[in-house]
Parts: sequence; C-alpha cells; structure tokens
Amino acid sequence: MISKDLSAVISDGQDQAYQAMLKGNYIQAAMLYELAIETEPDTKSYYWHLGLMLLLQEQEAEAQTTWLLGMAEGDPEEIDLWTEELIQVLQAEAERRRLEVGDHRTAWAIRQHIREIQPRDINNLLHLIGLSTLLKTYTGEELTDLGVLELLKPEEGSGVDSELLMQVWKDVLDQAPLHPSTFEFTEACLAYVKEPLAFVDALIPFVYHISYSAKDFPLAAHFTELGLRLIPEHPELLRAVSCFYQDIGEFYKGIEAAKLCYSLMESLADKIYANLLVMRGFMSAGGYWDDVCSALEMQRTLLASLIATPPSSLDSSAAIRLFNSTFFFPYFEDRGDENGRIRSQVSHIAQLNVENCNQERVERYRQGRSRIRKIEAPTRRLKIGYLSYCLRGHSVGWLARWLFQYHDRERFEINAYLMGAELTDNPLQEWYISQVSKAHKFGLSGAEAADKIYEDEIDILIDVDSITLTATCETMAMKPAPVQVTWLGWDASGIPAIDYFMADPYVLPDSAQEHYTEKIWRLPQTYIAVDGFEVAVPTLRRDQLNIPSDAIIYLSAQRGYKYNPNTTRLQIQILKEVNNSYFIIKGLADQESLKNFFIEIAQSEGINSDRLRFLPLAPSEAKHRANLAIADVVLDTYPYNGATTTMETLWMCVPMVTRVGEQFSSRNSYTMMMNAGITEGIAWTDEEYVEWGIRLGKDATLRQQISWKLRQSRQTAPLWNGKQFTREIEKAYEQMWQIYLDKNH
Repeated sequence: MISKDLSAVISDGQDQAYQAMLKGNYIQAAMLYELAIETEPDTKSYYWHLGLMLLLQEQEAEAQTTWLLGMAEGDPEEIDLWTEELIQVLQAEAERRRLEVGDHRTAWAIRQHIREIQPRDINNLLHLIGLSTLLKTYTGEELTDLGVLELLKPEEGSGVDSELLMQVWKDVLDQAPLHPSTFEFTEACLAYVKEPLAFVDALIPFVYHISYSAKDFPLAAHFTELGLRLIPEHPELLRAVSCFYQDIGEFYKGIEAAKLCYSLMESLADKIYANLLVMRGFMSAGGYWDDVCSALEMQRTLLASLIATPPSSLDSSAAIRLFNSTFFFPYFEDRGDENGRIRSQVSHIAQLNVENCNQERVERYRQGRSRIRKIEAPTRRLKIGYLSYCLRGHSVGWLARWLFQYHDRERFEINAYLMGAELTDNPLQEWYISQVSKAHKFGLSGAEAADKIYEDEIDILIDVDSITLTATCETMAMKPAPVQVTWLGWDASGIPAIDYFMADPYVLPDSAQEHYTEKIWRLPQTYIAVDGFEVAVPTLRRDQLNIPSDAIIYLSAQRGYKYNPNTTRLQIQILKEVNNSYFIIKGLADQESLKNFFIEIAQSEGINSDRLRFLPLAPSEAKHRANLAIADVVLDTYPYNGATTTMETLWMCVPMVTRVGEQFSSRNSYTMMMNAGITEGIAWTDEEYVEWGIRLGKDATLRQQISWKLRQSRQTAPLWNGKQFTREIEKAYEQMWQIYLDKNH
C-alpha cells in the first residue's frame, strides 16, 4: 500500500508534469514521469505520458521503447487494453494541439504514431487527412495510400465518426487542384450522411465552383448526381445538373432534369427559371423548334403573371435568377420594343428584390455615392472598372482586347473584376490581368464583387456581359459605382441601376430609346473595334468534304441557339437557285437534331440533303477563322445575327449576307459591315436576303470586288482601328463623369 502522503506527492508530480508540458518544458515533464514510474512502476499511464514527452522532443525511438516497456510481460488482453489507453493519451494531446494550440504539425506527427499502432483506425486516418489540408500538404493520394477509401466501404466502415467524416470531406473539397480521388471519396461518404440537406448545402457551391471556375462541366454533373442520390428532387441540384448536362452536349439529360425541376416548383419565380432551363436545353440542342415555341410561350405567360403581381420578398437566389429569364426572346423573334419592355419590367422586379435582400449594403453604397469625389487636380485619373465573366477564351474576351491594350493609363486607372474566374492558367485571362492596375478574382458572389468595387472607389463601372451571367447582374443591381454602363456582351439588361448602354449609329434604330431604361450612348462610328485576329493554317479542304472545286460554298457557323426555321428556309431557297452550290453548317448543338432540322427544311423545299455538309467545331479559334476561307459566301442568322463570327468573316474577306431587323441582336452584322466599308449583302427584308444570297453566289466578279474592298478596309475602316475606338470610348467616359458631377453638385 502506498501511503496517503506518497500518493499526494505522486499526484502533485503528475500535475507538475502536465503544467510543464503545457509550457513546452518536456524535459522537466519527462523527469517527473520517470520519477513517478520509479515510485509506481505498475501504473501504466506514466509510461504512456513519458513516451509522449519523449516524442515531443523528437526522440521517437526512445518513445516507442518506453511504450513497449510499459507493455512488457502483459497477456494479450492486457496489451489490448493498454494499447487503447496509450491511444487515448495520444489522441487527447493531438486534439489539444489542434484545437487549443493550433499546432497542426505536431498533431499530425502524433496521429502518425497512432497510425503505426493502429493502421486501420479510420477516424485517426480521417484526422490525418484533415490535418494535411490545414498544413497545405494534402495531395489527394492520401485517400488511397492511407486506405481510407477501402475502409469506408460498407462492409468495412463500422465505427466511422460521421461528423468527423463530413468535416474532412468539406476540407478536401476546398483543396485545389482537385484530385481524381475526391469524387470516389465523396461517393464513399454518401453511406454515412446523417443530414442530407447539410451535405447538399456544402456540395452546391462546390459543383458551381468546378463548373464555372474550373470549367469542368462533366465532373460537375457527376458530383451533382451524387447529391441527387440523397435528395432526388432537390431543386438546386436539378437546376445545376440541367445546365451542366446541356453544357457538355448531353441535351436530353439536361432537358429531362429541367422538366422535372419545373414539375416540382411551386413559386412563380422558380417556375420561370425552370422553364428557362427547358428552353435553354431545346435551344442549345438546335432543331427542336416546336418545343422551343411552346416553352417560350409558357415563359411569356409566366412573366406576364409576375409583372402583373410583382413580388417584393423573394430570397436572393430566386431574385437573381430572374435577370436572365428573357434571354432567349431575341433569338426567337425580332421584337425589340416588346422584348425590351418585358426585359426592363422583369429586371426592375429583380433589382427591387436584390435591394431588399441587401438593404444595409445598398444603403452604404448610396451614402458613399452622395459624397461626391472631388477632383483634386485636373490630372486626377478616372477609375474605370470592368466587370465580366467573359474576359478569357470567350467571344467577349477576344473582342475586348484592344480596349484594354490602348487605354491611356495617364488619364485612367483600369481595374478588372473577374466573375467565375478560371482557376487553371487561362492565357487570355492572365493577359487581361496583366493589363490592369488591379485584378480581382471572384466565384459567383455578386455581392462580394460589389463590395470590392465600392472599396476600390470605382468611378465608372462597365458591365461587359449584360445578362450572360446573373451574378454580374446582382453586382450591378446594388450600384456600387456612381456611374454604371453596359457594353459589348449582349443587349442591354434593363436593370434600373445601369445608367448607359453603349451603341453606335447603326446597331440600334433611332426609335430604340423608347423601350430602353438605360440612356443609349451612341459612339460616333462603331461600338466595337479590333486590330485584327490571329489566323492559323486552315484544316478544311473541298475534297475532304466531297465538294467539287468549282462549286459555290455557302457557310453558316453559329450556335444552335441562332438557327431559326424561317431564316433556314430562306437559306435553302438561295441554295436552290444557285446551281452547283453546297451549304456547310457548323454549330455548337446536338449534331443529330441539327442535321434533322436542316434536312427536313431542305427536303420540303425540294433540295437533296447531299448538298448539305455538317461540321463539328474547330479545335481552336485561330483554325476556325482560317477555315472560314473555304466559303464563297457566309449566310448570317436572323433574328439573332453573328457578332464575333461576323467580324471574323469580314477579317477573312469573305462576302456575307445579313438580314437587318429592329433589335440590337438583329443589327450586329449590319453595323459591322458598315464599319468595314461594305454595303453589299445588307438586306432589309426576307426577299432581299434571298436576292443577295443568289446574286453573290452567281456573281464571282462581285465576290472578288467585295473581298478586295474588305482587304483594303483593314487599313482604313473604323472596325479595324482599336486605338481610335479606345479614344472614342474614353471620351465617352469623361463626358459621362462630367454629367454625373454636374448633376450632383
């Protein structure tokens, strides 16, 4: 029996040892535990703690020897018990290091020793992975190398701490670059999810991140399907997976997901967005015109109900999704007045709800705007901010380069706010970053971008995308800058917080202001200009396409969105009247449905389908431009013209035919042709469109004259003068700012 006095001394020694350990005095703590062992050699916990003190001094061999000494002469059952006690001591210190001290490296080292003792302790292995993410040493190989994936199999996975597993899973999702094992790990986690909604809430931002920032839409779809295993009718997962499948060309899956989503929605705003996804699927696939018409009429009906009884208490996500609910209207009909009116009404409702969800932020911005920035000196540079999702390998990204290149840095400070910024090195995105004073990368949070724009005290904010991405609409709706402008990416958005829409003398008719809430600011010549395009070696040959060398080739190269049966019928009528002519159709769409669409119309017009050729997309923009040269005549789409493709066609000196309408999207090619110095091929009616198509097909001399004029225009035309265009837009910025100052002094 140990006397009470001796027990007190030992207990006091243990307390002293623990306090010494807390202070990092491991030598003193080890001496005290050694003394305790001398006094009570049968008390095993002293061996476990002494070994721990040696381990913390990086004396690993001595620590293991001490532990083995403590287990000497024990029978198997005793050794199992003692091993469990040792592990508990190590676990307690590892957790203290992690939670109280923040010493993740030591916690990791301790858990490595636990792993040596019990290599199949799944919870310890999960702790190791979690610590490696905190230490920034995680590679993704750990999931396989440590045997975690194997141990999580249903027949192996008893004893898994599901709460710990979910936290480690979230930590793994945050790691970049994404390792292939992450998908298998996520799939393995499904069996242990106790709160499906919490799991899905963590999964949703991740799938949007890898889709819009990492640009891996197939992987995003697969991850989303995992979430749908847990909650098959989750609205946001269905919305997401519908978009992802459409983006990778699995249109049927995308359409079915959108239809299911629509059937489940109860609120009007949610129905509107779900129906938009249905429409997006059919439009993207191309050729499903009857389905498109039905979905569009449904959208008009739903929006009419929304406008009749405008909501004011939508949650932020539902409000933001309204911004692009009219996106496909101009692809369907050339009704600039009607489309513009509906778009503005819906954008007004969306902005009102965004403001209601962000009242404090919006008020802070408003008060900031009321404190007019005084011009300290005539040389103070205006702060210009460009907000965009598309300043990368995208049509907008290719066209906006010269403005950034030629900006006068002595008069303007240029910042870029990149939404859904790519994580991987995108050469064009990195080029834009190199051209500005500040570049900020964001995910899909419009509010986060707005705060940074306000913090940077931007004078004039340029929305480059319009309603291409709703996150940029959210930013603009909160008005973080005193003057806000839409330019380039699409038609105007109709958001009341936007002051100006940049146009030119041609791209909008004189009467357009009647249905725009933004003030139309007309630049003197063109609303876009470039110095040219990179062109590679062509990869298309007539003999490869089984087209005779003396044949006339018509070409249309557009997204499935833009193929309209009325215009296609006109194109086939042109083909019918020009002997020995062929029509090449290239587009991002479901190739089978696109073929059926064109073949059906061709046959109804008495044209054999063997005069049609269908091509996939070119492997690069430079090769796409080079391949345009195979065409004798390019036939533009209507009511939504080409834009980038039109400029590329003109740069390649290929004659083209365009049908001019009333809305912005049906006048893009018109303004570009005018600013390239040609009028041949500009049609104001369907009849003129067919006439020009036939005439250009039959008149080789006229084609040569147009091609020569286009080649000469490279030296003189406004469309090919990026520097002059930049000076004009800079002058517009200065005038806008002066108007703002005059109004607010």
